[in-house]
Amino acid sequence: MPTIKDVAKRAGVSRTTVSRVLNDNGYVSHEARQRVVEAVEEMGYIPSAHAKTMRTKRSGVIGVILPRISTETASRVVNGIENELAVNGYQILLTNTQLQPEKEIQNIKLLKSRQVDGIILLATNRNQVLLDTISDASIPFVAIGQELNGVMSVVYDDYHSSYSVTESLIEKGHRHIGFIGVPETDHAVGIVRKQGYLDAMKKHGLTVEKGWIQYGNFTFESGYEAAKQLVKQSELKPTAIFAVTDRMAIGALGLLKEQGIRIPEDMALFGIGASDLSRHVTPALSTVDYFNEDAGQKTAQLILEQLSGKVLEKKKLKLNYRLIERDSV
Repeated sequence: MPTIKDVAKRAGVSRTTVSRVLNDNGYVSHEARQRVVEAVEEMGYIPSAHAKTMRTKRSGVIGVILPRISTETASRVVNGIENELAVNGYQILLTNTQLQPEKEIQNIKLLKSRQVDGIILLATNRNQVLLDTISDASIPFVAIGQELNGVMSVVYDDYHSSYSVTESLIEKGHRHIGFIGVPETDHAVGIVRKQGYLDAMKKHGLTVEKGWIQYGNFTFESGYEAAKQLVKQSELKPTAIFAVTDRMAIGALGLLKEQGIRIPEDMALFGIGASDLSRHVTPALSTVDYFNEDAGQKTAQLILEQLSGKVLEKKKLKLNYRLIERDSV
């Protein structure tokens, strides 16, 4: 592997001159610059990333912490982040928490030790330990998916999207609407989306009967099991099911088809996420599009603004959404 010394020798210049050319910093004659460029190309010289970090105090890397690396939502957000950062000369380093709150803490500390220039967290929690860890890291930081106090946060409109889904089902004549949520440790999905459902039902004078609210854990299997409990209701059985993620809605769809329950004639179904699979199941699933790739792009832009030294006056960016009504309603 050639060194900067080897390049200098080939070009017939000093190491300082080579450094100036590589970093585009300081005067170098056109002739000398040309010789250095030719020597670099001929020898296949690759500058040391560590040395560059020492000189610039930047690694050119942004850490991204995912709750689950396999989900379509995460992959779309990451795609938006990576595309925006790449055109600005940054790479990303991914870590995965597997939905374990303690791993969010560990990964923030790990990425800080790896000298990343900033961190993006696809957050599922917002406890005080997390907030303290972010503060102690003293690094450009953006959370996406949860509003974290004092931290720049990119959030989905979980309340109004959930409210809109419920109201859409009510407008179609449904009065008995079952709900599949997730544990309240996830504030945005577990609490805020449920509150949107409850408030829409209340506004229209509809009672939420015991047994109409079931819980899953974001998986197809948990949606299947939750739907099983909903269709077991002996009195006032729901005529529609609203699941707070597409995965759980598709799990519910599997149970309904297995039970011979017609969709939407006997049971309407709505999810959230606008996953690719939601378009291809039969019947096609009604859902909410959160424009995840755009969300990732906006999140990356906020990190870049911080890296440029800009002070962000507002600490929250709320994103738009749209309802996609398909054959399941």
